[in-house]
Amino acid sequence: MRADAIPSAPPPDAAVPRHIAVIMDGNGRWAAARGMQRIAGHRRGVEVLRKLLPLLVRRGVPYLTLFAFSSENWRRPRAEVSFLVELLAATIEREGKRLHANQVRLRVIGDLSRFPAHLQRKIAESVELTRENRGLGLTVAVNYGGRWDLTQACRSVAESVERGELPAGAVDAELLESRLCTDGLPEPDLFIRTGGEQRISNFLLWQLAYTELYFTDAHWPDFNETHLDSALEFFARRQRRFGRTGEQVRQLQA
Repeated sequence: MRADAIPSAPPPDAAVPRHIAVIMDGNGRWAAARGMQRIAGHRRGVEVLRKLLPLLVRRGVPYLTLFAFSSENWRRPRAEVSFLVELLAATIEREGKRLHANQVRLRVIGDLSRFPAHLQRKIAESVELTRENRGLGLTVAVNYGGRWDLTQACRSVAESVERGELPAGAVDAELLESRLCTDGLPEPDLFIRTGGEQRISNFLLWQLAYTELYFTDAHWPDFNETHLDSALEFFARRQRRFGRTGEQVRQLQA
């Protein structure tokens, strides 16, 4: 098996998160600390991701969602934004076939309308290529923000009510959730943010309601197997109560 090949997933384990969401932070700071341009950190970040995917599958994690480009990232210097957009296009084009060969199912969420047509086309082609795959479910959030996601979901529901397709009394949390970009995905069990910051930065605001939050000082370009296992060990130690008492959880698990 090639070093970058993604093996078949082992049986699910209750101590292993079903869905991990990641903010890959610290690329620019990693590069600056080494006297390099920020874009060098972003390139290195792509290499780290390529190594991470097979590790997640070997550990039995079936879903991964990455915050690749936020709706706030447009505020960065123009040169860096242009590079990030082109890096995203090049990565989608280069990695699409690799993902398909390893049975990874790609999904891209966010407002894609602001991206150039060639990038939108490459995204659509890669998503379609991997649509029927049965391996790791990889979701990439680009030009995404949690507030935007909630807004577009509310607008969609309001339009359905306005058209008379459903009464206002039928609007509930389940319906709203079905209009979010992540419809069909399980809620993240574990959130990982690298780079030392301890906030969720407008990422998956609805979906992270009961997610275990793990922060590490390691910058994303340094994130490796040891860091991943530390996050998984943290998760395995957590008692997830979802509003219940600890005793109730122990009784359910007995």
